[in-house]
Amino acid sequence: QVQLAESGGGLVQAGGSLRLSCAASGLFFRISHMNWYRQTPGQSRDMVARISNGGNADYADSVKGRFTISRDNTKNTVYLQMNNLKPEDTAVYYCNADSPASGLHWGKGTLVTVSA
Repeated sequence: QVQLAESGGGLVQAGGSLRLSCAASGLFFRISHMNWYRQTPGQSRDMVARISNGGNADYADSVKGRFTISRDNTKNTVYLQMNNLKPEDTAVYYCNADSPASGLHWGKGTLVTVSA
């Protein structure tokens, strides 16, 4: 059974930083594309950053230059380093795995709150 466990969310002031982690189990991590999404109440769940199984990264325009996604295949973990956070980054952040072997999987999310 695939499990994705996010951690690292919390309350931070605008301009601050947080690093989110997503630890995967039961997943062929090395061959999976890994993604971070975020969602606010009443809104759609939007892609924030993604990293391919080959290490290629892509970002939403709203976070380019501030967020960095990375992965450690030895730890089955994907990270999202978030710098210069803004109040509009406040959301629940979800880890997503797109596995050629087992399809799409979601974590339960971690809340990030950025105060002005």
